[in-house]
Amino acid sequence: MDYADIIGELTKRLSAKRLSHSIGVSQTAESLAVRFGCNKEKARLAGLLHDLAREVPVNELLQRAQAFGIVVCDIEQAEPVLLHAPLAAKMAQAEFGIDDAEIMQAIILHTTGGLNMTRLDKIIYLADVIEPSRSFKGIDKIRQVAHTDLDEALLLALDQSICYIVKRRGLIHPATIVARNEILRKGSTY
Repeated sequence: MDYADIIGELTKRLSAKRLSHSIGVSQTAESLAVRFGCNKEKARLAGLLHDLAREVPVNELLQRAQAFGIVVCDIEQAEPVLLHAPLAAKMAQAEFGIDDAEIMQAIILHTTGGLNMTRLDKIIYLADVIEPSRSFKGIDKIRQVAHTDLDEALLLALDQSICYIVKRRGLIHPATIVARNEILRKGSTY
């Protein structure tokens, strides 16, 4: 299935707002991929499919994740919305024939981040945060840094996410902390 066919199918499955967001993430990811020497087709596709499961009702996420054999941690059990990322990867594989491990991993990590994130993983996480329809305090700084330093922009995005969750008194996924700590330990590479 090619890119246009996938958009056609997503038009039937996602709200107009979610589809617009997904296209924005896809375009932003492609731009970041070109900037940071990553495969732009993989970035474009992962960006387009990253929220494939985002509109699955929250009360169905756990059951659908378990049906795909996704291992669910305590945090995801308490915050099932986090399962939309690994579920989207499984759905992309089952329903769109996506079998590229790098694309699937980037989709899985787009919400929480994780250990040993690849360049593609970082691009999809960041593209989800900075795509054109997003608006929040601090986004201009993240977008500006994303022009020159992928890891620093990712660190800013992770910090923003953590602060948002803390203000809401929400649960922080351990993978987010691991991703942030790893960037700080290694230092910026771009």
